Amino acid sequence: MASLEEIREARLKKLEKLRSQNINPYPAKVPRDFAVAEFKKDFESLEKSGREVSLAGRVMNVRGQGAILFVVLFDGTEKIQAIFKKDEMDEAAFSLFVDTADIGDFISISGKAMKSKTDEESLFVSSWLMATKSLLPLPEKWAGLQDVDERYRKRYLDLLNNQELRDLLYKKAKFWDATRTFLKKEGFLEVETPTLEVTTGGAEAEPFKTHLNDLDLDVYLRISVGELWQKRLMAAGFPRTFEIGRVYRNEGTSPDHAQEFTGLEFYASFMDYTEGITFAESLIKYVVKETFGKLDFETRGHKFSLEGEWPKISYVQIVKEKTGIDVLTASVEDMEDKLKELGVTYEGKNKERLTDTLWKYCRKQISGPVWLVDVPKLVSPLSKSKVDNSEVTERAQLILAGSEMTNSFSELNDPIDQRERFEVQKKLIEGGDKEAMMADWEFVEMLEHGMPPTFGFAYGDRLFSFLADKPLRELQTFPLMRPK
Repeated sequence: MASLEEIREARLKKLEKLRSQNINPYPAKVPRDFAVAEFKKDFESLEKSGREVSLAGRVMNVRGQGAILFVVLFDGTEKIQAIFKKDEMDEAAFSLFVDTADIGDFISISGKAMKSKTDEESLFVSSWLMATKSLLPLPEKWAGLQDVDERYRKRYLDLLNNQELRDLLYKKAKFWDATRTFLKKEGFLEVETPTLEVTTGGAEAEPFKTHLNDLDLDVYLRISVGELWQKRLMAAGFPRTFEIGRVYRNEGTSPDHAQEFTGLEFYASFMDYTEGITFAESLIKYVVKETFGKLDFETRGHKFSLEGEWPKISYVQIVKEKTGIDVLTASVEDMEDKLKELGVTYEGKNKERLTDTLWKYCRKQISGPVWLVDVPKLVSPLSKSKVDNSEVTERAQLILAGSEMTNSFSELNDPIDQRERFEVQKKLIEGGDKEAMMADWEFVEMLEHGMPPTFGFAYGDRLFSFLADKPLRELQTFPLMRPK
């Protein structure tokens, strides 16, 4: 079997042969009347008309020998069989194809729509042109790219040959299109907010830090989809806003985590979390049905159905049931002892991080769908406290297959309370907690001017990945790779 270098050398010779005949192997434009999918859709009428048409695409397979060749062409919409017959086209053109064309090349073909002897819709070629001469081969049809690192590094080849992955990327686009469609129909304004921030807000995560030379200023890539900015828009009199955009978090890679992903956040004034849960449930069911055509799923070892009304469970109560710990009253020492007893590793020794770790232990056992409510104030620095219990908040998270899929609050709009919570977060940062939320004092100033009662809601690529039952990294078009 020839090496890659030997294949490349052979193709370079073919490239030179094309150029020696004054043929540009990389033209800016070639004849193309239809996408292949359009050609197939109109095949019957084109066949009846007998007129000559042009198609273009990548050569995926060549079979046959001598006076007839069967060439499979793919243009990204569909594949088509092109039939090259030596006695029905210019002999020099036929010979040039044999001598210079390879699997992987892009070509333009002209001819008539006709069915083959096996009744396959085909284009009988009268002439052809090189559109792009490839110098390296495509992966073998059956073996493909097997090594995961190679698949991610040469994603363009993986996507070319992996139909399942191609279909998932189309579904992912449909997922976000359906999200956008639903919200616009409900009167939400799509907005854009900064991705570079002086202080990060809206989530608890370690940010990426960079330096803005023009202002000699350290800035951060955002860790939420503009939460504190969209709340400013609530104060500015916009009743409903949403943004779908990229989020960046400087954390580890896992099947459910990535350093860069797409997220949605929407904000609705004069809506609380009770009304918001009902609205969000309708949104998710619509988006899932539009994307997957079903509401029943099996993923990550869990089975669940999104049909019907989703029940609510209490954060405090579920942790107490499964661990015996009341996170509202337990000491740091009690929590650490319980985590050691359960064999759970943890980072940080402050109560917020320990509370979160205990919950995550319990969460893995829940298939859902359920709304997690009564989330402690300590782990919800931007959410309103409940009137009947100030230690828990009006926060709700959808739990599916042992993981949090969404986040939502009755947003905190009391500036005094917000200032106090930011002070707590500031002390956590000073104590070494890299995921604690940065204080944004200008946001507090905005709250002092007044922000209406508001419900905020968020989900991201993770929801799609769970429903598709694929790791988050697999669904990234181009996953981040360490350079070779």
